[in-house]
Amino acid sequence: MEILRFYNENSKQWYADIPTWTGRKSSLRMVAGADKLLDIIANGRTEVYVHFSENDFSGSDVLEFKKKTWINGATYRINKYMGTDINLKVWLCNVTLFVLGKFPDKIYFTEVDYDF
Repeated sequence: MEILRFYNENSKQWYADIPTWTGRKSSLRMVAGADKLLDIIANGRTEVYVHFSENDFSGSDVLEFKKKTWINGATYRINKYMGTDINLKVWLCNVTLFVLGKFPDKIYFTEVDYDF
């Protein structure tokens, strides 16, 4: 299980906050549906923490793998978020490989309150 922070920069672009990432910041930008999902999760806020796992856990929602794409990533689908139909296609880039080591068949996740 992992917890990642996502932040919205200038109310325009979502980024994953991965302190161990050594690549370009632009590679951490959430696009092609991932940004829309974060807008839904954040509900107007500019920062969210997401707990995710390859294993189902209580209270989680799920991204389901659809196919690998030719543009360094994979397409997922989320049908419901917190019981509400959203039917959203989400593209996840190869940063997913950095974090999870693969593109799992399912990624279970939930927003969490995270105090430092």
